[in-house]
Amino acid sequence: MSDQESRLLDEAQTKGPLGKFLIYARLSGPGWLQGAITLGGGSLAGALYLGVIAGFGLMWLQPLAMICGIIMLSAIAYVTLTTGQRPFHAINRHLNPLLGWSWLVATILANMVWIMPQFSLATAAIQQNLFSDQIPVTGIIVVLFLIGMGVNVLYQSGGAGAKAFDLIIKVMVGVIVLSFFAVVIALTTAESGGLDWGAVGAGFIPDFSLLTKPAAGFADLIAQSSSPDWWAQKIADDQRDIIIAAFGTAVGINMTFLLPYTLLKKRWGKKHRGLSITDLSIGLFIPFFLATSCVVIASAASFHTKVDDVTPGAGAPVVAQLQAAYPEVTPNNSDKTLADMLVKRDANALAITLEPFAGPTIAQKIFGIGVLGMALSTIVILMLMNGTAFLEAFSPGKLSADGLAEPPPTNKAVFFLGCALSGLSGCMYPQFWSGASKAALAVPTSVIGGSLIPIAYFTFLLMMNSRHILGSERPTGGKRVVWNLLMIIATGVATCGSVWVLLGKTDDTSPLFGSVQVNHVATGGLVFLAVLFVVGTLSFIIKEKRAH
Repeated sequence: MSDQESRLLDEAQTKGPLGKFLIYARLSGPGWLQGAITLGGGSLAGALYLGVIAGFGLMWLQPLAMICGIIMLSAIAYVTLTTGQRPFHAINRHLNPLLGWSWLVATILANMVWIMPQFSLATAAIQQNLFSDQIPVTGIIVVLFLIGMGVNVLYQSGGAGAKAFDLIIKVMVGVIVLSFFAVVIALTTAESGGLDWGAVGAGFIPDFSLLTKPAAGFADLIAQSSSPDWWAQKIADDQRDIIIAAFGTAVGINMTFLLPYTLLKKRWGKKHRGLSITDLSIGLFIPFFLATSCVVIASAASFHTKVDDVTPGAGAPVVAQLQAAYPEVTPNNSDKTLADMLVKRDANALAITLEPFAGPTIAQKIFGIGVLGMALSTIVILMLMNGTAFLEAFSPGKLSADGLAEPPPTNKAVFFLGCALSGLSGCMYPQFWSGASKAALAVPTSVIGGSLIPIAYFTFLLMMNSRHILGSERPTGGKRVVWNLLMIIATGVATCGSVWVLLGKTDDTSPLFGSVQVNHVATGGLVFLAVLFVVGTLSFIIKEKRAH
């Protein structure tokens, strides 16, 4: 920490709320990395499909998910900045290696899986929105990989390179937000009547009935369909996956891994604990809230309960599912309309709907810039996170002589190996995904990532309550009550969501890979979460007793 930074932090303590905020805003940094990773393909897909399937009704969902995430990220920052220890080794040392390794392996898994839709989306933006589909996919993939590696070289170089990295990330996040702002402005000024801002505002009021039943806009068609019960269940199931995807992309388990290591790399300490919370608000919550809200608004206005943009018969695969479930039923027009309403859209489809308002060229460029910015910034940070995870996995933890701090690992070869493996996983997306909508890949991958997040939340809930780990710095009195209330709510919501989606997959016998079915993985996931809960709780109790 520089003398100037220390002086500004001391000055902040003498200021009122606004003065303190302005100083903290000037010193912000790691929160922007979190913003860059959360504003990716998963966020785009989650927001896009929330609008398609629920209109404005789920505007509240992603901000709520982000608030829960920031609560837990703030707890992670508090533990890291208080102890100065690298969290992976601190968890192994003070709780149980099963928790630490589960967190690290789940992070690597999320990085390797989540990067595929980012490469897919970036390719689609370049071919469909910005340039031409004549540009070969292989060439685009190679360039994306090289950009990801190059920016991470800047990050590791320190000094001017690290400052350039921070600036690049902030510019990317700014471009994303401004691009989607432009989309909403175009819709607002449309000659056809613009947006219903009353309905948009009402959408921020939580409506938990949408967690279990279809949005009201489908009600009449469901009633007129040949199989109302099947459609109600089908749409409710789709909503469940989309809701979990949206929750999982707000704060993924790999983001919980990235934050503490970026704090340590910047040499932040106890004096930065207040700054870290403000930093998350500026760099993470505000850009995420603005960008995802804009996408939901545009998607709801363009697609919800509408089929004008859909090729006739595009919903035939869903109709086929209905016929397989009820062979004796003859699908009617309502069935076919409902199926077309549920067709997956991508960024190109949303850009096309703006053409009457902004013109075909401008509409495509605006959306292309936003989508490419989302995908590219996320590729960079996913590679960074994978490099960090590999560095931790292959670097033994070692406390300093006073037992209070832990020097960072310095093996750049291992770091770049992790970066490259994640990038190569993204390069392989054409082998795993051939769907018409490139954005759709982000939904199943986000469901996977969302189901892993309780591992991190539960672990840091225990650490925030550990006298063994935090000593006299553990929150006490009213502060401890507030911290625990917020953390228990956030952890409970994440766990319920994870269990909810995994339970919903326990009767899915479709193949996942080889002879392994989806229901096998879902059941194994439920058992594993239960084991982690028991092991973590028992380890916490035993270690706390020894500390006394």
